[in-house]
Amino acid sequence: MVERTGDPGAAGDADGVPEALDRPLPEGVRRRVVALVADAFGGLTVTELPTQLRQYARFTPTRRAKFAGNAMAAAVESDPVFRQRIAGRLRETQRELAEAIEGGSPPAAADPVDVAAVAYVLRPMGWVKLVEAAGEEAQRASAERAGEEAARELQRLRDELAEAKAAVRHETERTRTELESARKDNDVLQRKLRSAQSDVKRGAAALRKVEAELESVRSEAAARQATADGEARRLRSRLAEAESALEASRRAVREGRSVEDMRLRLLLDTVLDAAQGLRRELALPPASMRPADTVDAVEPGKMTPKDIATRALSEMDPALLDQLLALPQAHLVVDGYNVTKTGYPTMPLEKQRLRLLGGLAVLAAQTGAEMTCVFDGAELAAPVLLAPPRGVRVLFSKPGVTADELIRQLVRAEPPGRPVVVVSTDREVADGVARAGARPVASALLLKRLART
Repeated sequence: MVERTGDPGAAGDADGVPEALDRPLPEGVRRRVVALVADAFGGLTVTELPTQLRQYARFTPTRRAKFAGNAMAAAVESDPVFRQRIAGRLRETQRELAEAIEGGSPPAAADPVDVAAVAYVLRPMGWVKLVEAAGEEAQRASAERAGEEAARELQRLRDELAEAKAAVRHETERTRTELESARKDNDVLQRKLRSAQSDVKRGAAALRKVEAELESVRSEAAARQATADGEARRLRSRLAEAESALEASRRAVREGRSVEDMRLRLLLDTVLDAAQGLRRELALPPASMRPADTVDAVEPGKMTPKDIATRALSEMDPALLDQLLALPQAHLVVDGYNVTKTGYPTMPLEKQRLRLLGGLAVLAAQTGAEMTCVFDGAELAAPVLLAPPRGVRVLFSKPGVTADELIRQLVRAEPPGRPVVVVSTDREVADGVARAGARPVASALLLKRLART
């Protein structure tokens, strides 16, 4: 091995000018240089590597060439010390080729690209010519390969063209034969077609005649069907009207009889109880004489809750409610939430209902009056599981119906003359039931009366 000192890149021509490439390194030579550097890379310590290449020290040669190829090529070009170290490794690993190149006589059998790559790293005298010669050789070999490929492609295209021409000739002959046969078949078919067209024309004429007759029959049948449908609809309509009228009549008879019987019976009981109470108060004997005819008093059945107001009692006196409930067949209708939210609004609705119904049960037992407590069903999130106390009817309004409307319905359902007392502070409710003949009282009056029980 020839002993080298200094930078191999310092080799120059006869005039002492350093040699340098005047064109980019051929791509084939560049890839071979990167491969040589990647192989020699592992023989150097980390401190001997340029800073930008130290991160690839543990990579395999293949991975170095893949991920650090550009960096290694730049380092060989710009870092003489690194290039000299790589050259030293090449002299050890490829001793014969390195000595031959540095001696100026590269082996004739060696690959020009390998020679150029080693020369590029060693930088002996005349290395630029070796690299340029390798580039020209690579271009020539590439051109030869391209020419061979083009020749093979041209030959393939010629072969395909010859095959195509033969196939076209064969297809033309076959097509000509088939065309001749088709012409003969066409002549036969033309004759058959003309005969078939004549048959079709005759058939079409017969078909039009039949269609005209069929359309006439259809029109007549449609007219008859329309007449029958109209008559059937008229009969069904009359039947439906008759059935509806019959059902309405039956329902009216049933409802009228039951409602009127109930109203009449209740009114009769009211009159009888009023008469018996008046007889007891006056202590009338069962005589045939009627001295009461000359006394200015309320006749049986004529006393109403409004007459109680003429007595000397305050509208907030609990005794007023006792007098009203003492009337024969008195019916107390209570606006539930109006009373509970007046008396104990801070309690939960469930406890409000239980407290009010408990007081009404005691009041019903004391007075014997009929009592109905109405609650607004719109405030309920779910149906209420409630066992009504003895003597108290509990009702919740249906969806879309308020408790006020339900109270007015209850008042309208009562027969004229029956004492009906409605407990509510709502002015609209009070005015409405007063027009219907009931006696409204304030919620505070009921609360005072219940507090006494």
